[in-house]
Amino acid sequence: MSLKIGDKVTVLDEAISGMVSKIEGKTVFIETNDGFLLDFQENELLKMDGKDSLRSRIFSDHSFSDVLSEKEQNTKRKSVKVKPKDRNQPAMEVDLHIHKLTENQRNLSNYDMLNLQLDTARSQLEFAISKRIQKIVFIHGVGEGVLKMELETLFSRYDNVKHYDADFKKYGIGATEVYIFQNA
Repeated sequence: MSLKIGDKVTVLDEAISGMVSKIEGKTVFIETNDGFLLDFQENELLKMDGKDSLRSRIFSDHSFSDVLSEKEQNTKRKSVKVKPKDRNQPAMEVDLHIHKLTENQRNLSNYDMLNLQLDTARSQLEFAISKRIQKIVFIHGVGEGVLKMELETLFSRYDNVKHYDADFKKYGIGATEVYIFQNA
């Protein structure tokens, strides 16, 4: 389609029409009926037959078939159905029980085990932040509460993180859920 200054055009997928006032390469500047100067790519515009009403817009067969084939190529994406009970489930779980993190814990002191668990939690949290995963559950167990307190200290160092007890029905009292606020 070749446009000339003075041609009446309408914008695809928008309720904007006007007259071509300037052309620079493939960029076409149109003055709308309201007096605004807007720029579009040439392939975003359709030439009108001169009549301005919606009912009397008649496009050339060539441009209409181009638009039709372009529209048919952009097929709708298939959406994944999520069951209501699964919508609020976290995308990621990290089990911090020591037997899940190492095969042989006999030679580890309590200090070493705690550091291994905290290092795992820190690296998994950093991974979730980098991959823009919004929710993560850390399963720490009940015990004396040392690991839970250390995790809370770790989470409080992050500005974009909120932590709270995880779903009681699923985890009991031995898990903490972390919500990561996504910036932009």
